[in-house]
Amino acid sequence: QEVLGEDKLMAILKERELKIYWGTATTGKPHVAYFVPMSKIADFLKAGCEVTILFADLHAYLDNMKAPWELLELRTRYYENVIKAMLESIGVPLEKLKFVRGTDYQLSKEYTLDVYRLSSVVTQHDAKKAGAEVVKQVEHPLLSGLLYPGLQALDEEYLKVDAQFGGVDQRKIFTFAEKYLPSLGYAKRVHLMNPMVPGLTGSKMSSSEEDSKIDLLDRKEDVKKKLKKAFCEPGNVENNGVLSFIKHVLFPLKSEFVVLREEKWGGNKTYTAYEALEKDFAEQVVHPGDLKNSVEVALNKLLDPIREKFNSPELKKLTNAAYPNPSKAKPAEKGTKNSEPENVVPSRLDIRVGKVISVEKHPDADSLYVEKIDVGEPEPRTVVSGLVQFVPKEQLQDRLVVLLCNLKPQKMRGVESQGMVLCASSVGEPRQVEPLDPPAGCCAGERVYVEGYEGGEPDDELKPKKKVFEKLQADFRVSEDCVAQWKQRNFLTKLGRVSCKSLKGGSIS
Repeated sequence: QEVLGEDKLMAILKERELKIYWGTATTGKPHVAYFVPMSKIADFLKAGCEVTILFADLHAYLDNMKAPWELLELRTRYYENVIKAMLESIGVPLEKLKFVRGTDYQLSKEYTLDVYRLSSVVTQHDAKKAGAEVVKQVEHPLLSGLLYPGLQALDEEYLKVDAQFGGVDQRKIFTFAEKYLPSLGYAKRVHLMNPMVPGLTGSKMSSSEEDSKIDLLDRKEDVKKKLKKAFCEPGNVENNGVLSFIKHVLFPLKSEFVVLREEKWGGNKTYTAYEALEKDFAEQVVHPGDLKNSVEVALNKLLDPIREKFNSPELKKLTNAAYPNPSKAKPAEKGTKNSEPENVVPSRLDIRVGKVISVEKHPDADSLYVEKIDVGEPEPRTVVSGLVQFVPKEQLQDRLVVLLCNLKPQKMRGVESQGMVLCASSVGEPRQVEPLDPPAGCCAGERVYVEGYEGGEPDDELKPKKKVFEKLQADFRVSEDCVAQWKQRNFLTKLGRVSCKSLKGGSIS
């Protein structure tokens, strides 16, 4: 998508082949958007480049401890195996690649001294700005996040490369490296950037947002379920994660895409240019259902060899050890009288940003509204809320709300409700109620999570008898600065904190 230092690139190529590296911090599980850089790495190798892949394990720890120290080695081994499986899946020869771990050289005396030298010239402002789109942003950032961009800059020197390749979300770190490496007497490098693929919910595909991405080891039924829920409005080509995946992954790998259809709808059609497919979708010649089914088939062909490789007992054990499931309690040993109680954690709740499309009074209940709420799915959800006496209809219309989406659908006076609008409530009388507010700029369907519980997949449906929501809700509170919290941990989206207008110290229901 963008190149910084093209003149330098051309000058090097007149003399020899380019030395380039791509790094990945070993945090959450790699997902299907990783095929974008993988296909470009294949291009680099075909062009004769010397390519190094860096498993940036130390970076993973520095980024708000996304990889705890005790899991660092396991996650690095997982990444190494899964990235190699991806490359083999698309036919990239591994013998032409060099694989390096950050801790192989980042703990050396020389590198550590350079980290200190760099910290003596870099301002706090520049370090924070450089990591803004890469390092997790929290209310009280750790010093480690400010060190992160400096380490990534130094990697260019210590890996002895001419260029670094990464996503456009890395741009600020790349310009930081260009500014500060020369201050240590090191050369400025070339930087190459690929586009970021929107997730299935329309925002960036992210490891921490479960509904936005398809994991490389997802089962076929999971792929089907996630694609079925993906945002893919008829004729809408903006923020369409399904179309973007075809454009940035499937077309570069195969140079064509086949839309699979029944004969009565015109039969299969092969596209050799993405623009033609986008035009047909915009004109509604191609139906979202056919597009999703076709992507499902093409994607499973890419994932099958990876699933097969990870079906071995050794790699299954590695996966479970590197990514222990926080929502699954350790089962009691046979013969013990009492089993360990089920682990009730916030990541089991499917909470999303919703946009209220319409609000009507319930036909059979004066205290209830019936709302249509967009949560990034093909159809809006019908939600019944007891807000008539607290929130005027016009204040709900078109506003963003926070919706709990995996409650069992329940009929309320004859209308089935498919979710719950989460609201702050005052403690005293008269009772006041305010719907929770996601940060400005959020999109419908974005995941809301509790700080520290970004991982873990929500339950498909919360079983009423288990009372998971009720147990968690007992610790929902509004802080003194009006931020929604669970056990003093903030409710967050990728854009910041979830809050309410004025009900300090209130409860949330």
